[in-house]
Amino acid sequence: MAGLRIDQALAELCPEYSRSRLKSWMKSGDIKVDNKTLRPRDKVLGGEEVLITPIADASLDVKAEPIELNIVYEDETMLVVNKPAGLVVHPAVGNWGGTLQNALLHYDAELEGLPRAGLVHRIDKETSGLLMVARTLTGHKKLVDQLQAREFEREYLAVVRGYITAGSTVDAPLARHPTDRKRYAVKMGGKEAITHYRVEKRFTKHTLLRVKLETGRTHQIRVHMSHIHHAIVGDQVYGGRYRAIANASELLSKTLSGFRRQALHAAKLGVVHPVTDEPISWICDMPADMATLVQVLDQETPA
Repeated sequence: MAGLRIDQALAELCPEYSRSRLKSWMKSGDIKVDNKTLRPRDKVLGGEEVLITPIADASLDVKAEPIELNIVYEDETMLVVNKPAGLVVHPAVGNWGGTLQNALLHYDAELEGLPRAGLVHRIDKETSGLLMVARTLTGHKKLVDQLQAREFEREYLAVVRGYITAGSTVDAPLARHPTDRKRYAVKMGGKEAITHYRVEKRFTKHTLLRVKLETGRTHQIRVHMSHIHHAIVGDQVYGGRYRAIANASELLSKTLSGFRRQALHAAKLGVVHPVTDEPISWICDMPADMATLVQVLDQETPA
């Protein structure tokens, strides 16, 4: 990030906060770079230490809400949740309530003392599947350390457009889209992003992939699949609107056009238990909407 303005670098590092909020914290002295208060327009040299100590904003207080959770596993140190598509992971602008974080605080009030109610990582609103939640500060630190060391095992199932003959790896750096802050794009000089995939099942004009993350950038799988011209079915952000398929049956056309979220599911999660130091993993079947999509595609594929 050397050469960027400080406010631009902070926006890259802290995407959960708006640039205006970050600027206000800089001006109030709540953000220090190498223990100094700098101006938003000052440049990053590289290697600086950033300390953010903003005054608590009451609007950011997260309240417990009685939202049903699908708990796959739990013990005194951690729990694993199967998140449905459509549920936001944590509050942000436009979604202050009704999130997984609100639900976790209702499920276990002790999580209030942990960063983001113990959530160790996140997946997109319209992605379903497994998420790790820590229940102690020590467990949270150990799990975050594993995540940063790329020791988490994370596999996804994705239905993509096009017929893919063999698995491969996408190694393409990601950065914010130059004109749309809500999107990401492949960009030289961006953050390292590596996605491995292999073919699970081929259909006539679609493929079911098993995708493994080596890094975990925001929207990584979605951007990488679009980058190799195999956008995920239902992903209107990176794949555009539904395009009719020639000679498709009425059932297939209706199923594809009616699939309104990205066909992406976090199917496997594996970690080293922060207390026992033993490897442990979980597998989660596709939800009904994706299972139906795969079934219809399979029916339409000649034997």
